Amino acid sequence: MIGVLDYGAGNLGSVMNALAHLGAQARFVRGPEELVAPAGKAPFEKLVFPGDGHFGTAMASLNRSGYAEAIREWIRADKPFLGICIGLQLLFDSSEETLPEVGEEGESGCGTTHPVSNRPFHSEGKAESACSTTPPASNRPFHSESKAESTCGAGLAVIRGAVKRFPGRKLPQIGWNRTEARRGSCLFRGLPENVHFYYIHSYYAAPEDESVTAAVSDYYISFCAAIERGALCAAQFHPEKSGDAGLRLLENWLRKR
Repeated sequence: MIGVLDYGAGNLGSVMNALAHLGAQARFVRGPEELVAPAGKAPFEKLVFPGDGHFGTAMASLNRSGYAEAIREWIRADKPFLGICIGLQLLFDSSEETLPEVGEEGESGCGTTHPVSNRPFHSEGKAESACSTTPPASNRPFHSESKAESTCGAGLAVIRGAVKRFPGRKLPQIGWNRTEARRGSCLFRGLPENVHFYYIHSYYAAPEDESVTAAVSDYYISFCAAIERGALCAAQFHPEKSGDAGLRLLENWLRKR
C-alpha cells in the first residue's frame, strides 16, 4: 500500500489518479502515527509527498500536525519516499521564500493559482495545487534532530542545501521544460536522455552535495530537477501532469527497490 500525504496543500486527485492508472493501491495518510508505526503494523510500504504551495505555509502545517518529525523518521529509516514539487523543496535546510504577511497570499514557490494543463490525470478539471550510487539515508547523519522548527524559512533539513528564488523576472516558470537525467538514475530508466516534464515554480533547490542530483533543467540558470539518495527520491516537476513520460517515471519509482 502507498501512502499519499494530504496536509492541505493543493489538490491531490491527479496523483491518486495516476497511481490508480498504474494499478497501484494507494490511500491518504490519516495521521503521522501511521508513518511511525512499528514493523509489522505499518500500513504503508511507500510514501508520496505531493503538493503545491508556499514553503513557509506548508512547513508550518507539517509542524502543527506532527508530520514533520514523522517524515524525518520515515526518511531516516530509508523507506521508499517520493516528493513532488513542494515535496522536494521542503526536504532542504531552508528557503528564501518567507512566510506571507497576514491577509496576503504571498508568492508561491510551487504555485497554486496556475492554469490547469490539458494533459491527462487532472482531477475534476481543478488546479492542483534510480539506481542511485549515493549512500542510503540510513547511513547519512541527520543534521537536524529537533522536532518542529518555528524559524521562518526552515525546512525538514534531511538534505543539506537551500531553496532559492530564480534570478529572472518572469516567474513562476509554468509549463513544459526539457529535463536531462544523470546517468544511472533509476527514476529515469527507459526515458530519453532529454525529456520534457511539466513545471510550475518560482524557487529551485540547490543541494550542497551534487551527487544527490538525478536530473537537471534550465530556467535562467541550470537547476536541480530531481534527486535520488538511497530510497529517497523527489522531483521538482509534476510527473502526474506530464503524460506518458510522467507515468513512466512513477512506474519506475513503484518498481524501485
